[in-house]
Amino acid sequence: MTTTTTAGSVIACPACQKKNRVRPSARGTPRCGACAQPLPWLVDATDATLDAELRAGVQVLVDLWAPWCGPCRTMAPVLEQLARDRAGQLKIVKVNIDQNPVTADRYRAQSIPLLVLTRGGSELDRRTGALPSHQLRAWLDNQHNSNTRPPA
Repeated sequence: MTTTTTAGSVIACPACQKKNRVRPSARGTPRCGACAQPLPWLVDATDATLDAELRAGVQVLVDLWAPWCGPCRTMAPVLEQLARDRAGQLKIVKVNIDQNPVTADRYRAQSIPLLVLTRGGSELDRRTGALPSHQLRAWLDNQHNSNTRPPA
């Protein structure tokens, strides 16, 4: 469960259920203050905060979406579960394109949902449209493996 406030997100730890406040643009990977387990990392961003959110020590999956978009609403629980399952390995950043047109232009969003995978602020790959959980995970696994292999 995640509740977003101006001071950050309040996230219940999947391991011990204690509530933790994760500030926007937190450095490192958020961990539970009680049991030290990695916390799911899913945040909302704006045109003004996106660059700070992209500066994470892990891959960042940017979800460009809109509230009127049916496939976007379908992806929301898939992404929430992914954030829980990949706690400490992946940060998910959601951007409402209706409220943040600069980001939509930046990523040349023609269709949504648009998922953009980044590392260190650089785009690695992108997918358009709702993906079933198993396809999303396979895509992320493939990208992770291809971007962590040592050079030949």
